[in-house]
Amino acid sequence: MIPLHDDVPAWRRPVVTYALIILNVLAFLYELGIGANITPFLQHWAVIPRELTLEWPHLLQGQLRPAIWLSVLTAMFLHGGWLHLGGNMLFLWIFGDNVEDRLGRVGFLLFYLASGVAATALQVYLNPMSRVPTLGASGAIAGVLGAYMVLYPRAQVLTLLPLGLLSTTFRVPALFYLLLWFGLQAVQGVVSLETGRADTGGVAWWAHVGGFILGILVGALLRLGHRPPPRNPYADRWYSNR
Repeated sequence: MIPLHDDVPAWRRPVVTYALIILNVLAFLYELGIGANITPFLQHWAVIPRELTLEWPHLLQGQLRPAIWLSVLTAMFLHGGWLHLGGNMLFLWIFGDNVEDRLGRVGFLLFYLASGVAATALQVYLNPMSRVPTLGASGAIAGVLGAYMVLYPRAQVLTLLPLGLLSTTFRVPALFYLLLWFGLQAVQGVVSLETGRADTGGVAWWAHVGGFILGILVGALLRLGHRPPPRNPYADRWYSNR
């Protein structure tokens, strides 16, 4: 099921969401321009789980090699193809604006990056000696999805079910849609562990799980904390007794 849009308008222009989408697109266009040099480029700027794992003893001894740890951030802006990029940016476009509304621009940026770090941490923990570059915004965006699910569970998501000539669209509650999405990631993650690789099919399933869990935690903290009166009559529709 492909999300098309939700029914929760943003109160203000989601500048950070737009900026992240633009940066991801520009980074991918740069990747395309590299051509044959893409492999060494990704080995340098994407996360190599084995390198991070072997770097821990040096870090504990106070011997920090910034380039290796910087890859945790730079990898969030790299993608393996148009489909990879397009899917990620679609989800960020649909769900990012409302989470940015709730967190504020600076808060949203920090949360986005933290989700990406959490995603990488879980992926590396479960696949510590992999030499395969891990890249993409999926983990960070999974955090956005987790927060959105907690903050706007009753929002309606217009969804496309692509079945060729029988394709159809319908609306589903965000809670159902995002729980289904998370469940699929978790199931694929468990299957990948049974095969001995946490990146089965070239997808870092556990990165998605790690980011989503952090998003749930942040969303829960926001709901438990002080709630100022909503500025937008539509922004908090989940709160009404319907």
